[in-house]
Amino acid sequence: MYLLEHDAKELLAARGIAVPAGCLIESAEAARAAPLPAGPWVVKGQIAAGGRGKAGIIRHAASIAELEAQARHIIGAKVKGQRVATARVEQQVSGAREAYVGFLLDAASGGVRVILSASGGMDIELVPRKHIHSELARPDAQSLANCVRQLARNLPSEIAPSVRDAGERLAHAFMELEALLIEINPLFVYPARWWVAGDAKIVTDDNALPRQKALESLVESRAAAYPDVARKHEHGFDYVVVDPEGEIGLLTTGAGLSMMLIDELRAAGLKPYNFLDIRTGGFRGETRRLTQVLEWIGEGQKVRVLLVNIFAGITDLGEFSRLLVEAVAAAPQLKVPVVARHVGNGLPEAREVLTAAGIPLYTDLDAALDEVRRHLKA
Repeated sequence: MYLLEHDAKELLAARGIAVPAGCLIESAEAARAAPLPAGPWVVKGQIAAGGRGKAGIIRHAASIAELEAQARHIIGAKVKGQRVATARVEQQVSGAREAYVGFLLDAASGGVRVILSASGGMDIELVPRKHIHSELARPDAQSLANCVRQLARNLPSEIAPSVRDAGERLAHAFMELEALLIEINPLFVYPARWWVAGDAKIVTDDNALPRQKALESLVESRAAAYPDVARKHEHGFDYVVVDPEGEIGLLTTGAGLSMMLIDELRAAGLKPYNFLDIRTGGFRGETRRLTQVLEWIGEGQKVRVLLVNIFAGITDLGEFSRLLVEAVAAAPQLKVPVVARHVGNGLPEAREVLTAAGIPLYTDLDAALDEVRRHLKA
């Protein structure tokens, strides 16, 4: 889960990480009633993506009127395929030097890559490699803290103590949150060993959610901000909108096969709407889950056809097809043609059921995609 900056900072602040005072607003009008810190302010659009400053959704304000104007410009904007629903308003930081601290899980080695730099900010990518100090460490808080101390020796003496202190605290937060990534860019460093996290990026492991009560509470209380994670937490499977402009809704099983299908569709110049990973056993016996998935797909404003791609082993395709027909009837908001591609157990019965319902059934993917194209051209 890619945390919005506001939520990342709230979690870090609870673990002793200094962050600028701030609050979250959902509209420009809400600014006057919000518990604003002392100005001047920075108004920061909240989306799960980097490069927000260059995208124009991080702006400065010196008065309430200017704050409202900036919030009005930011909230509702569409940036990198995401609509900005909220903004964090926080106290401006001035007179500080910008540094960088990062922790990244390295799947290949099973360790954690620790990264420090005396330079940070919007142009971190332009910092020469020789000024980026990085090492792999064992995935435990003490080893990460030791690595931070070692790397901090390469930094200028006037900022090394502050970066070291921040890095040691973040090392513990990284392990406590079972994070995949924590990045503080910039880390604002002041004289006298004072520092504050100017920005915070945290990516966590969704599979750890049951153990992470603070994250679980966050997902439950702010489901609108994390719809994909909230769906998985409540329903027990992955459903992700991969392209809000997508024209093809996907009812699929298996993470690998689903991703492969998405890749094939894109390679063919087609636009899939969603990713779905659910075992066929999750569709057995009742239509609730099937209907729920179809209702979600029905929210896609550009969806023009539903492609069902099912590989069944133990699951009987005849039973699944009967449930599919019932679910389509129970989800009237998804008024689009249905194309099915089935492979596996119970195929003859599935063909009989789907044919009776007017749903073409294919075993060859290319033939199914030809039928999808026909509907898209209609």
